[in-house]
Amino acid sequence: MPIPSEHQKTTRKTAKESAFNQLQQWIIDGTLQPGEKLNDVELADALGVSRTPIRESLQLLEVQGFVKMYPGKATQVTEVNKDSINDLLPPLAVLQALAAELAIPHLQEESLRELVQTNERFAQAVRSKDYYSALKIDEEFHQIIVDIACNPYIHQIISSLQTHVRRLFFLNSIILTEKSIDEHSKIIELLKEGKADLVSSVMRENWLRAIDEFRSLETE
Repeated sequence: MPIPSEHQKTTRKTAKESAFNQLQQWIIDGTLQPGEKLNDVELADALGVSRTPIRESLQLLEVQGFVKMYPGKATQVTEVNKDSINDLLPPLAVLQALAAELAIPHLQEESLRELVQTNERFAQAVRSKDYYSALKIDEEFHQIIVDIACNPYIHQIISSLQTHVRRLFFLNSIILTEKSIDEHSKIIELLKEGKADLVSSVMRENWLRAIDEFRSLETE
């Protein structure tokens, strides 16, 4: 089981949280491949923690659907079902659209500047064909809006859905295009103008369009 050596070691105080976050990230970005068997001793050594936070993290990851534990046998990274995109993106699109609406009353100039700067970084990644970075920056852009909305329930549900969407996108090498850059710019403009209905519509389309793009990969 190949494990990266270049990462930050966890600390005793945050061992469980740090181990969980790192393992989840490795599963999402494909460092730990679907179907791969996980050895808690090797993971504990790699992360510089005891086996207890590793086992606890794996249990949490099983609840989230990222691993499957077979008591007395093995723990494996779950396979990726491409069809799950049809179940994941529609509710995520609705929640992201709602977050955009709710963000309007809380908008400040600093937040708008951050959105503009993030979209500029996103555009640079897309145009330089650094699609891995583009996916990460795209998520940053949307997370800023979710944070501005200040709704902990929306935040929690989006976070849960987003991890699975992120894994699907990374493992299937989704390519984001100029269209996403333009939609981000439109979202910023509509947020600034306080047009809740329109920004909700554009945000929802921004997410749902990914379903068609995802399907197009299967026909190539």
